[in-house]
Amino acid sequence: MDLGFAGAATVVVGGGRGMGFATAQCLAEDGARIAIVGRSRDVLDAAATELGRLGSPEAVAIVADTSDSSQVEQAFAEVGERWGELNALINTVGPGAAGNFEELTDDQWQDAFDTGLMGMVRCVRAALPLLRNAEWARVVNFSAHSVQRQSTRLPAYTAAKAALNSVSKNLSLLLAKDEIMVNVVSPGSISSEALRGWADTVGVDGGDPYALMAAIDEHFGHPAHLPRAGLPGEIGPVAAFLASKRNSYMTGANVNVDGGSDFI
Repeated sequence: MDLGFAGAATVVVGGGRGMGFATAQCLAEDGARIAIVGRSRDVLDAAATELGRLGSPEAVAIVADTSDSSQVEQAFAEVGERWGELNALINTVGPGAAGNFEELTDDQWQDAFDTGLMGMVRCVRAALPLLRNAEWARVVNFSAHSVQRQSTRLPAYTAAKAALNSVSKNLSLLLAKDEIMVNVVSPGSISSEALRGWADTVGVDGGDPYALMAAIDEHFGHPAHLPRAGLPGEIGPVAAFLASKRNSYMTGANVNVDGGSDFI
């Protein structure tokens, strides 16, 4: 399907790996101009090269830490100098410290909110003038299914993502007058680098999505209806649609991509 990204200016924060890169791949295959933002120059450069091969010859890597407002502002200033507008902003950054309530320190709570919420806030704030300059514009923020299916090991991360959901809903209302659509994607148990790393610590082959889901069921009691974990490439197309020109009337939504659940 043609999503309408040909020539569109897009930014994927956290686009160097995992679900962010899977989303950027979809944009590249549809002909978008892409800037991927993250902290690791080597990871970003390799990803940008691959995006160029897939169909985005103007793919650019921008190094920035979203916990630093000045770096975020500089990143979007560079986007503005290059393109002068922005059609799609996709924020995929989010992991925070794991641990139960008694274990987490103030600094870990602060880091969870700085990473899981405030990074998105900084990026949207810096991008707004460029989004408003574009003929059409979309914002997609990545949340987490733990907001709806709580885990006692993730109270800070989950609280930050719940706040992200709230701010995203507020933004959808604020920006409706500009016809800028804001939506949220809530991935379920996806075979990410972090989740595979956790699987290694409990003696499970994280590369096997069936074994990974069995371990999630055993340790967290959070099985999906499907008997396996998801793959990053199964999230990318959903986020890409929400960020696209094809999405012409969907805003303020939270879309679960979780292999089946009891969420409402």
